[in-house]
Amino acid sequence: MKQRPSTIHTRRDVLGTGLAGITALVFASSHPLEPWQAVPAAFAGESTLAPTPACSDADDPTPAQTEGPYYKPNSPERQTLREAGMAGTPLRLSGLVLSRRCEPAARILLDFWQADDRGAYDNQGHRLRGHQFTDESGRYQLETIIPGLYPGRTRHIHVKVQPPNGSILTSQLYFPGEPRNRRDRLFRPTLLLRTEETSDGQLATFNFVLDIT
Repeated sequence: MKQRPSTIHTRRDVLGTGLAGITALVFASSHPLEPWQAVPAAFAGESTLAPTPACSDADDPTPAQTEGPYYKPNSPERQTLREAGMAGTPLRLSGLVLSRRCEPAARILLDFWQADDRGAYDNQGHRLRGHQFTDESGRYQLETIIPGLYPGRTRHIHVKVQPPNGSILTSQLYFPGEPRNRRDRLFRPTLLLRTEETSDGQLATFNFVLDIT
């Protein structure tokens, strides 16, 4: 097999460390931080997870899934969907958006929507709906709650991911260990979040791989 250039291996190694490695570099550096390097308050002092899946140059793009009946356009731009007094377990979701060459993709739009703690969607307003853009390192982070269950589906979060002037990826993210995963016809293991319980909620990570170069 032809050996790939060492620079590609280095890039992959850096990406494989995920946000945990980024956080360590931030705290270890004695130089002033750029705005995108700052550790959000919600993540400071907590353990973080390596995003999954790990990227390799041969990776297939993140698979598409149906948007379902509850998508609404024109969601507000925000990273925090969880509101004061909102029922449900806090969830902090973070990760990277990458090209098929394992390169971080900046200014990628991610539009999230989900059910509330009771399994209901807000179809009148924009509760638990919002969009954001990746930073210059291809990172995104979302503050929300773990969605509730409703008949016929396992637990999931909807997302649309779109590069500037590019095709939209519509997909869904799933939670490990859910009994309904085995019975949900839409469930795919490649769309599982990597999760970790904390004292005040759950951390989750996921890397999106887009069919871009």
